[in-house]
Formats: sequence, C-alpha cells, structure tokens
Amino acid sequence: MSRPTPPVAARRPHRIEIPGQEPRDDPWYWLRDRDDPEVLAHLRAENAYAEALLAPTGGLQERIFEEVRSRVVETDADAPVRDGQWWYWTRTVEGLPYGIACRRHDPGRELTAEQVLADARAGRSDAESVILDQNELAGGSDSFALGVFDVSPDHRVLAYATDLDGDEKYSLRFRDLGSGADLADTVEDVTYGSAWSADSTTLFYIRPDAAMRPFQVWRHSLGTDSSADVLVHEEPDERFFVSVGATRSRRFVVISSSSKMTSVSWSVPADRPGETPAVVLPVEEGVEYDLEHAVWPGEGDVWLVRHNRREDDGSARTDFALGLLPVGGGVAELRELIAHRRGVRLVDVEAFATHVVVTERSEGLERLRVIEAGGTAARLVDQPDAVYTLTGAANPEWDATSYRFGYMSLVAPASTVEVDLAGGQRRVVHQQPVVGYDPSRFRSERLWAVAPDGVRVPISVVARADVALDGSAPCLLYGYGSYELTVDPWFSVPRLSLLERGVVFAIAHVRGGGELGRSWYEQGRLRSKPNTFTDFVACAEHLVATGWAARGRIAARGGSAGGLLMGAVINLRPDLWRAVVAEVPFVDVVTTMSDPSLPLTVTEWEEWGNPVEDPDAYRVMLSYSPYDNLVEGPHPALLATAGLNDPRVGFWEPAKWVAKMRSLDTGDRPILLRTELDAGHQGPSGRYAAWRDEARVAAFVLSQLGVEG
Repeated sequence: MSRPTPPVAARRPHRIEIPGQEPRDDPWYWLRDRDDPEVLAHLRAENAYAEALLAPTGGLQERIFEEVRSRVVETDADAPVRDGQWWYWTRTVEGLPYGIACRRHDPGRELTAEQVLADARAGRSDAESVILDQNELAGGSDSFALGVFDVSPDHRVLAYATDLDGDEKYSLRFRDLGSGADLADTVEDVTYGSAWSADSTTLFYIRPDAAMRPFQVWRHSLGTDSSADVLVHEEPDERFFVSVGATRSRRFVVISSSSKMTSVSWSVPADRPGETPAVVLPVEEGVEYDLEHAVWPGEGDVWLVRHNRREDDGSARTDFALGLLPVGGGVAELRELIAHRRGVRLVDVEAFATHVVVTERSEGLERLRVIEAGGTAARLVDQPDAVYTLTGAANPEWDATSYRFGYMSLVAPASTVEVDLAGGQRRVVHQQPVVGYDPSRFRSERLWAVAPDGVRVPISVVARADVALDGSAPCLLYGYGSYELTVDPWFSVPRLSLLERGVVFAIAHVRGGGELGRSWYEQGRLRSKPNTFTDFVACAEHLVATGWAARGRIAARGGSAGGLLMGAVINLRPDLWRAVVAEVPFVDVVTTMSDPSLPLTVTEWEEWGNPVEDPDAYRVMLSYSPYDNLVEGPHPALLATAGLNDPRVGFWEPAKWVAKMRSLDTGDRPILLRTELDAGHQGPSGRYAAWRDEARVAAFVLSQLGVEG
C-alpha cells in the first residue's frame, strides 16, 4: 500500500526586514493568520495525514493505553492536608478524567487517604463535602484548566478560576462552601495568582494584558460587581510579570514584579487590604529577591529575603543568599542569615512559627535544610535514593510541627513525605499506587557526558535491570534547557511501557536549565545559547560510547523551549536521531523575537536577546533558529504538535517548520504535524486524553526505533 501524500502548504512570498540586517524571505509566513480559511484547512489536512500515517500503530497505541490504565489505580485520593479544623484532599474516580476536591471538618484525629477512600466507597455522606468537582466544570471541553483554587482563611468561600479552551484566560468565581452554591460575583479574563484578606471579604487577583503578560493586581470585595473592583498595582514595563500571594503566616499579601533578571516586591497587611502597597526593597537592575514573612525570637516581624545582591566588596552572589530584614526596615538593615555558597543554589524559603525550611540545590539535586527560628540550629533532611526529585506539597498551617514534601525518582513512584521539624524523623504519608510495578526490575543511574568545551553535563538514566549495556538498546533522550528550569528525574507510569519493551530512557540536564545553579543557566542563554544544543548532542554520544544506547536507534523528545532544542539538534546532527518528538516547539526564533506585538516577546528578550536592537543577538539567534537553518537532505522521523489556542508558542511555528522541512527533505521518514484545534500550550487536559496522547507518542517512538509492540 502506498503512503498517503502529505499536505503541501502554498508558498506566498513575504519579505521580513530588520534594520541593519539582510532581508529574509518567508514563504510560509501566511500560516500565522488563523482567520484565513486556508490556514485551518491546511491544519486539518495535516491532522488527517498524521492520523493516516500513524494508523498502522493504532493497535500498539491501544495496547499501551490499556497498559497505562491497568497500572493506575483510577479511584484514588491524595494525602489529606490539615488546615485549622478542616482536612482537604482531592480524589479521582474510575472513568472520570478530572479530580474532585473534598474536605471534612474533623479537628481531632489524623486522616489518611485510605480512610477517605473507604468512607467514599461506603457512601458515607457525612464523611466528606465535595467543594469542587472539576468533571462538572469541564463539561464537554477537551482543554479544561483550573487556574485559581484558593479557600478563604475562614473556610467559608472558595475562589476558583476556569479556562475551557486553552487560551489561559480564566473566569473567576466564588463558591459558598456552606451551601455549595456559587455567589453572583464573577470576574472575567484573569490569570494565575490570588490572595485573600485576613477577614475573608477581599480577594486580590491578576489580569493579563493583550500580550498575555500578567501586569495588573486588582482587589475584589465579595458581594460587589466586578466593575467596582480596585486596581491595586500596574506594571508598565513590558519585561516584567506581576504575581500576588499571601504569606504562610497570612499576615501579609505580597505583590511581586519580576523580569528574567530583576525583581521588586510590595507588601499589604492582610488585615488592612485597602492600604497602599509598601515597597520592601527598592528595585535594582540585575538584582532579584523574594520574600517570606517570619516572626523572629526577640525581633518580631521580619522578612526572610532570598536575594542575589552583590557582596559589600562587589563580588557576585550568583547562587543567592538569605537575608533577614525587619518589616518596615530599609536596605541598610538587611543582614545575612545564610551566606552565599557558590555551587549551592538557594531555591526557596518557607517559614513556620518555630522553624524555617530552606530548599537548596547542589550537584544537580535538591535538598532540604531545616533551621530553627532564630537561626540557632540547622540540619539537612536525608533522602533514600542517589538520584531523586523533590516536589512541592501543601503546608498551610503556620504553627505546624511537621513539614510535607513530594518525593519521587525514575524508579520510585510519587510519595508525600512528612518530616518532623524538631526531631527530623521521616515518614511516607502516601505513595502513588502502581499495580504490578516492581522497582527492583529497573536500574537508575547518574552519568556525566563531556561537552565540546570540556564541561561535564549530567544525565539521568533508567532502564530495565536486565538490559545489556552493550550498545544494542534503543533509547529515548529527553531535554529542555531554558529559563533556569530544572528537569529533575521524575517517575512516569506511561514510561513503563517503553522500559518494559527494553527502551532506555535518559534526561540530558543541559545548560540553560537550573540543575547546577545560576551559572548553569547563564551558560545556556543569550549568546551562550548554542551550549544547550551541543550539550544535548554530547549526552547522546556519551550514551552510545558507554553502551547505554545503540547508534541509529536514538529518539529525542522535548517541548516548548525544549522543542527549540529538538529543532536545533536536528539541524546540528540529523544523522544522530532516528526519530524526534517536538511538542509545541518554539522553532521560529528570529521572527518571533523580532515582533513585540506577539504574546510574551518583550519579556523574553532577557532570555534570548533582542534581535531588533542588538546585531550580535540577531547573529547568534539566526545561527541556531531551527526554522531558518533547515537545509536539504534526509531528516529524522518527526512528530510535531501544536495548539491552535496556544498563547505561548504560536501554532504557526511548528506548521511553518514542518512545511519547510518537508520541502527540503530527501529521506523517506515521516514528518508529521498534529494540531489540537480546541486546546492551547498544555494539550489535552483530562487524564485519559493525556494517556492516549502519551500512547500515541510511545507508539510512534517504538515503531521508528524498530521495537516490536
């Protein structure tokens, strides 16, 4: 049977001119116009073509989907969290795609996930109150998202915000938790972030501008129309995003405005929400700081300030320090609590009545340090695995005597762990159940590749324990490498279907991420961005050289800025990859970064550079931009995805990229594009839709790597 004919996007001459640079011709520029009927027709044709070429893997997709479903305990609950006299948790029900948020008034005893599940099975109506059923809110939407979920301090009202089409513009509503009915109050076009006043009558929230930049903080009073809401703060500088949140003590609302390299914060007493926000430390270009409120013995209210202000001698605090500042004090009163330690990145600070929990990163791994309030003693919290991931967990109570965090590794399913703040005892509160999973059947290691400039690059790798390291195994290599975001080794149930079939899975912790501190990020941004791509290639070559992967049987995967990585390494080493999965890839870098009218462009200049104003930034960007560097020749098999409503990466970027790649391709491997026509950046939202999406990707990878299903 002959292969279906791929869609061909027409070429329409379009000249792109940037002052001082040679004009570029972009014949597929027209694909960005979503109002052009030919654009939607082309996207639908691409979807049909992808479906036709993936049809032979349909049986494998279905088997993998059923494998995932069989391993997941579909009716489950997370660990209930105490907040005052209430316990809160989310549970899932077999057959339903989204979680159901519940609570119970039970000030006395400890409550476990097993207990709430048993009560739900027994039909005990007095055992729980459903406060938000996301399945009901989603209706028939395939791209439902919850952007705000914030219970008032008096536990009477829930503020929640929903998005039904993936464009990340949310509708904010308020639910009376006594009656379960929504109040009349509604606020449209909000984005992430919220904070309640101390008396539970006022909510601070955020609005985005036309470019989807969070730029305003507003104040809403319950029982009033949103037209009466008060603008509290507006950020005019297009480089900056605003955020808002309450301190754990609930005594302050903190408003922050941050660019990629500079930040400033204001505070509002939570019991006086109408007060004008007071700046905590003045803005200094290139200085970042954030705040946590604490009550310090002998001093009272203080700010714990995580910052990178220079030392008195002018030396840089690259990996941040922790300072202590009396509330209402000035820069001169900021004193050091934890000194800067090069190579130990200070990530986060959480204050409680008697202790402070500090998250720091060293040698690519996060670790927890517990400090007694007053700074009199400190200790590290030990973890059981050599390579692992720490994730957030809810710790709402100010006077808590224990601290919860999430824990997982490439072989350990996600757990909620609780550590005693005073004694340090560690216990697992809840672990994700995985039916039939035996971690002893798998091995996980940390490897180190050497980049062309001699820098050592970490790789996290997992495989079935009996996979021979003789250079014969197929491999899937994942990467990201931007925005100082870390890709820590996470556990995945869908990944087990690859591992069980003998595929090695690896994560390349390339520069541009935050795995090895701020300097690791700096070495992979702006003019140093090409290091991200050569690091990834070096990791692939190291896996081959050490027997973990077979040359010619390596697939690569990345999304968003990781999709840029995929496009760059296809151009850099097309021979190295048998297949590539590029999800919502940012591949038209120069054109997008030259257009400040597009969402997020201006704030992104501190990450990528401004090609309009900086000729050197233009030169570097043009040297790696995937769309601009495609050349004639054979290309790896490609599965690219897009979201029509994506506000972060325009759907036209992967559409243009695929059209151009096909026009230059001399090979016979499939080049596919799938566009979610009713979704945005995150793709399918329900868990079953997400599992089917993973099954499709896995089947594509396995078929291209020659692995039998």
